[in-house]
Amino acid sequence: MTHSWSYHNPVDVRFGGDAIATLAECIGTARYALVTYDEPSFAGLTGQLTKAAHAPAITVNDVLPNPDCSNLKAQIDRFWGLQGAMDLIVAIGGGSVIDTAKVLAAGRYGFDALMTQVRAGVVSGDLSPPPLIAVPTTAGTGSEVTCWATIWDEAEGAKYSLAHVDFYPRTAVVDPALMLGKSRELTRTTGLDALSHALESIWNKNANPVSARHAVFAARTILRDLPKLLSSPDDLPLRASMAEAALSAGLAFSNTKTAIAHNISYPVTLRYGVAHGIACSFTLPTILRSLPPLCGFRDTALDELFGQERNAGADQLAAALRGMGVGLSFKDYGVDRPEAEAIIEDAFLGQRGKNFIGTKYALFAAAQGDGLI
Repeated sequence: MTHSWSYHNPVDVRFGGDAIATLAECIGTARYALVTYDEPSFAGLTGQLTKAAHAPAITVNDVLPNPDCSNLKAQIDRFWGLQGAMDLIVAIGGGSVIDTAKVLAAGRYGFDALMTQVRAGVVSGDLSPPPLIAVPTTAGTGSEVTCWATIWDEAEGAKYSLAHVDFYPRTAVVDPALMLGKSRELTRTTGLDALSHALESIWNKNANPVSARHAVFAARTILRDLPKLLSSPDDLPLRASMAEAALSAGLAFSNTKTAIAHNISYPVTLRYGVAHGIACSFTLPTILRSLPPLCGFRDTALDELFGQERNAGADQLAAALRGMGVGLSFKDYGVDRPEAEAIIEDAFLGQRGKNFIGTKYALFAAAQGDGLI
């Protein structure tokens, strides 16, 4: 009996140079909103876009690194309070910008109504969001090819996911030149986020052969090229390689969502201030070590990346992460053992924990054996 599976991603991806010209072509005469950062380099991009196309009807540039309820409500009020609807939204920036743009697009009936649905875990109804053009300026989140966004509520110590097929961007414009000049730390954390996306889409109950092929390409490329890029941040070919890898990781987990490493990461970020890319990657070697015997395309994918011996593969992955300055135990981030055990325990209760193909018992055993906790 053959294995049944499906793969779907509707985003029109345009990869390469001259992003502004591509954007102007996509915008045409449309009335659009621009979501971006309030930083000089992004002001320059805004000026180029205005010259190549025309000025946005509104610019939203007060974007937080982790889009938080405290800011999103006011942004939605401003956006939907405009006279006349937007034909589309253009998001130029990292994952936080693209996620913010998706939340704005979803807010037709107000922030409170949206969050009621988000907290219930089901976003439904006729939201009729404006189409989105996503222009990533980091190689990390893959949000330019997914249909969800992360919403943080620091006051409640909670993280939510906005998810609906209407929130796939219409177009993703990926220009690696826009990623030049990004700091070493931003490059490291976003690249590690993409690595986690790739691996989490393999040890995932929702994986399929197409997502696995995207994941293998992404993870192999990141492990090979991210350390080089950290030493040569102005190397455009390396930036292009990482941009393509992050895109492929996005195409992989756009069909699977993430799994246990991400569920573990959220409280580590919220309570201890650890950057998301670090928080979701420091557990990866332990998770790999904990996996049960696999078969089929998942096993093939992991064999291609790490060889047939899982412990040796986990050692190889651990060495690569340590080489990029990632601590591989909870105590490296100020989390004591009882708290770490509670975080892992709780991670299996959430949806992304349920996506994981491994078991809690095996993960705890691996965590005790290799010093994660």
